[in-house]
Amino acid sequence: MHMRRSFLSVPNSGAGLRMALSAVFALASLGLAPATGAQTPIQVLDASGLRPPAGARVAIVEFDDLECPACAAANSTLKAAAAQYKIPWVRHDFLIPYHNWSRAAAIDARWFDLKSKALGDEYRDQVFANQNSIYNADVLFQFTQKFAQSHGLALPFAMDPQGSLARDVDADVALARRTGIRSTPTIFVVAAGSKGVTYAQVLKPSQDLYSDIDKALASTASTGQHSH
Repeated sequence: MHMRRSFLSVPNSGAGLRMALSAVFALASLGLAPATGAQTPIQVLDASGLRPPAGARVAIVEFDDLECPACAAANSTLKAAAAQYKIPWVRHDFLIPYHNWSRAAAIDARWFDLKSKALGDEYRDQVFANQNSIYNADVLFQFTQKFAQSHGLALPFAMDPQGSLARDVDADVALARRTGIRSTPTIFVVAAGSKGVTYAQVLKPSQDLYSDIDKALASTASTGQHSH
């Protein structure tokens, strides 16, 4: 059952600050890093998830968290690039443990995916656009209700009664950990060319994404993929 829980995400007391610091230490113990927007190269441990979808030669692959401010900042750039180059944008969930509503949002997004992938992606975009006003799980629930109503939908009493959507989210998190992801957003441009599948981590999306896509397209040109 999809549980809605109310916790403030911004500490406003000494106790809240201590809880936030404890969360940071917990992340460190797990080998994770809080999302700061400062991207650092990762050591890819398993590249099996870094490949274009079937039928595509180049794609953007992103590991994100809907409560992550840096993910929200990068979202419009990724969306615009995917549209301009007409390439797939593969979005994976990687939940940051101290974020108190991102898991519920990820499950909600997958419920909208069941209606249509475009609707699920629109929901994610709208969560990022309104992230500053979604400060706890109750506000997220109200936001999600309004989003559903604006598209002629009514939310069910239980978003995920069988737990299948949660398992899909958990599968994404497991993939991220196998890959070596430690923070969000972590973004790659992936390409399938004559020399096999290659990938490049995009460290500065606003500066490097388009040039990384150009390079990926050029690397596949000899296999029949025309460059932008």
